[in-house]
Order: sequence, then C-alpha cells, then structure tokens
Amino acid sequence: MSGSPRPAVRSMTGYARVRTASGDTEIVLSVKSVNHRALDLHFHCPSELDPLENDMRAVVRRKLTRGHVEVRVTLSRISAAGGMELNRPLLEAYLKAIAEAASAHGLENRPDLNAAMRVPGMLGEAGERELQSEAQQAVLAALGEALDTLNQVREREAGEIVAHLLRHNDAILRAAKELAAIRTRAVPLFEARLSERLRDLLRGQTIDPQRLAQEVAMLVDRSDISEEIQRLEIHAGQLRALFAGGGEIGKKLDFLLQEMNRETNTILSKTTGIGETGLRITELALAAKADIEKIREQSLNLE
Repeated sequence: MSGSPRPAVRSMTGYARVRTASGDTEIVLSVKSVNHRALDLHFHCPSELDPLENDMRAVVRRKLTRGHVEVRVTLSRISAAGGMELNRPLLEAYLKAIAEAASAHGLENRPDLNAAMRVPGMLGEAGERELQSEAQQAVLAALGEALDTLNQVREREAGEIVAHLLRHNDAILRAAKELAAIRTRAVPLFEARLSERLRDLLRGQTIDPQRLAQEVAMLVDRSDISEEIQRLEIHAGQLRALFAGGGEIGKKLDFLLQEMNRETNTILSKTTGIGETGLRITELALAAKADIEKIREQSLNLE
C-alpha cells in the first residue's frame, strides 16, 4: 500500500477570489494572506454572516496553519425580474435622516436618489432578512474553494522560493567541504604558530619539551574546527531534508538556521593568526554566513 502524499511547502502570500450564486443570492468571496508568525484571521462580512463566522474560522484552520489572512464576503440579492433588490428599510432610514438634518439646519430637503443608491447595502441587502441555509452552505463551499485556490498559488510561489534556497544551501555545503580540506592543512600551522608564541613568551626560561608539546596540543585541540564543520554539513543536510519533507517548515527552518549561523561564528573565532590559510577559512565562513542570511530572509515567507 502506497503512503500518503507528502504535504507541499507553501508560502504565506497569496490571493484568491470566488464568485458563485445560491438561489437569489450572489456571493463574491476573496481570501488574501501575507506573512505572520501564527494564523491571524480577519473577516470582513455582512452582518447576515455573523452566525456563520465560527464555521468559517474552522474551514480556514483546516486549510491554513500560518499567515495574516483576510476573508471578504459580499452578498447581492437578485430579484425575480433579474434586478437588484432595494433595501427599503435602509432607504427609509436614509430619507428620514436627511429630512431631520434639513429641518434642524433650515435647509432645503431634496434627496438625491442616485446618491442614495450608492450607500453601501442599499442595493443587494435585504435588511433584516435572514440568509437561507442553502446560501450559508454556499458561502462555506465558496470559502473552501477559495482556500484551495489560495493554497495552489502559495505552493507555486513556495516552489520557486525553495529552489532558490537550495542553491544557497548547496553553496554552504561546498564551503563546508572546502573548509574540511583546508582544516587538515591548518592544524600544523596552528601548532607551529602556538609553539613560536610560547617560545617567545618563555624566552630565557627552561621548560620541559614534553610539557610544551602537551600545552600546544591542548591549544590546537581548542582551535580545531572539525566539529563545527561536521555540524554545519549535518545541518545543511537536515535543511535539504526539511524542504523535501514538505508541510509546515517555517519554525523548524528558523531554528536550524540559527544553529548553522552559530557554527560559522565559532569557525570564525577559532581561525585567526594563521596566515593565508586562516584568511581562506575566514572567506569561506563569511560566504556561508551570507548564504545562511539569504536563506533566512527568504524563508520568512514560508508557512
């Protein structure tokens, strides 16, 4: 039996819009998402959908895990004759408000019908009329469809981001391999440099050569970067596996990049004072840090 497909990596940026109808109600629903550390939901809907908000939140949570998400819904009612339905209670309240204002300020009361028709909700809203259950289900279905489209957009964008990040990760691996090769040449240089410095410090004093060799060996061991290089390679491999595994990777990736940055900082702190070899190690470690930072910057958009 084949295993379930791996969840795709997604970005947190996208937009989708769905237009549908249920009976005499036309539904236009849009979903927009941008970066956010958690799932931050905001609904902009007519009051008729207030009882449906919890169900709408549940639908979004099944489809998304992170991002600042805005859901906008507009409802328009179409009369049997094919025209827009007039919200008569709203029109009467509008005309009454104009009459009271005109009376209070001694102004001529001549309402502009065209201006009244542009008032939000004047056309397409039905005042206190409740939304039919069929229309409510149509809204939820439209939301699910919009979220599916949104995720397709987010997956396409994430695919492009991941391909770019993997190129930076490959550069880090190449730097780690070159660092490992240089490290074998750096150890004798460390030993020679430390022996020279110790002799300068102890000039005119006698010291057991064996003790000197032991002290040098201890200092060289503290300056050895083999463990840092090995961990850097392991973390780069984990990063590639994280992308291949898919799903929600943003928080895991952030932690992994912190560890990689820590290893390069340690390498830089251990490799001073050994001439051109040390300079090349510094160049490689700085290049790796730059690639890590580029991955971190672009990964902020991944779910």
